[in-house]
Amino acid sequence: MLCALIMAGGKGERFWPLSTDEKPKQFLKLLGEETMIQMTVNRLKDLIPVDRIFVVTGERYISLVKEQLPELSEKNIIVEPIGKNTAPCIALSAFQIEKQYKDATIAVLPSDQLIKNEEEFRNVIAAADSFIEENQDSIVTLGMKPDRPETGYGYIKCDRTSSIVNGLKIRNVDMFVEKPNLEKAKQYLNNGNFLWNGGMFVWKAKNILRLTEKYMKNTYDVLKEIACTSEEEYMNKLKSNYVLVDSVSIDYAIMEKAKDIYVIPSEFGWDDVGTWYSVERYRDKDENNNVCVGNIININSKNNIVVGKNKPVIIFGLEDIFVVESNDIILIGNKDDIKDIKEIKKTVI
Repeated sequence: MLCALIMAGGKGERFWPLSTDEKPKQFLKLLGEETMIQMTVNRLKDLIPVDRIFVVTGERYISLVKEQLPELSEKNIIVEPIGKNTAPCIALSAFQIEKQYKDATIAVLPSDQLIKNEEEFRNVIAAADSFIEENQDSIVTLGMKPDRPETGYGYIKCDRTSSIVNGLKIRNVDMFVEKPNLEKAKQYLNNGNFLWNGGMFVWKAKNILRLTEKYMKNTYDVLKEIACTSEEEYMNKLKSNYVLVDSVSIDYAIMEKAKDIYVIPSEFGWDDVGTWYSVERYRDKDENNNVCVGNIININSKNNIVVGKNKPVIIFGLEDIFVVESNDIILIGNKDDIKDIKEIKKTVI
């Protein structure tokens, strides 16, 4: 029984000031007329019915999830009282999903990625599901074939030998690799057996819990006690005990330790949508290569990113800058400094 778990608890600080703690990037229309989380759910519907799509998010975002995904049942919204990184929230969700669907296979997916070829994406998820049904103690991750020496992504080193599942190649994972410097990234690109790590995993709920118990015993024990609580007392127990779990990513906690991990090399037009550079890559541009969102007037200006909100924004004689207007702040800077937005936020808020 294939289910989807969409992780939607992040803050999206690199999209500040538009992305805020109150309304982070997964709830914004960064690339079109749908928010990022709406895009994520809609691309799944032809493969997984809505009653088997779950969202795990922070308590403060429940109303946003309900507003943007009205077709999602309230029981499919899994609440994380406090952010504790990806490993605990995935294990918490596995306990919850297993209550509703015994023997569930879970596709764990971020809520804020771009996937252009959605049919191919569904084909890859379906192939991973087929493989897991035959290899229930395994994990399948999706690795994106790199087309540039990217230093902003983690990588997956995979075995060169492969087998076939549903017409797609699947390879053994040798290791997960942290974000490299430029020289290393070029080596990975030329090597041919390194893939971008998209943070997407397909595995059995019972395997998630088995590996959590093996590698994160404290977290497992805390979550099991919460899961065994009566429905009436569940939220009180969750709020009081969840603080006791270990704060750690799924990569560090399990993926770097577990055996039987496989990867499907994938080409479906993936992007992490991690900074305003992603918006520049995919939004329409005018004749002077400006990305303009909102009521924007460009005069003798080129290669700019301008995101307006309430007022007309006039850009005159400028090049290679970005402007982002929120309800409270207007941020202006050189495009080369987009990578530093997260640090800039810390200095002013």
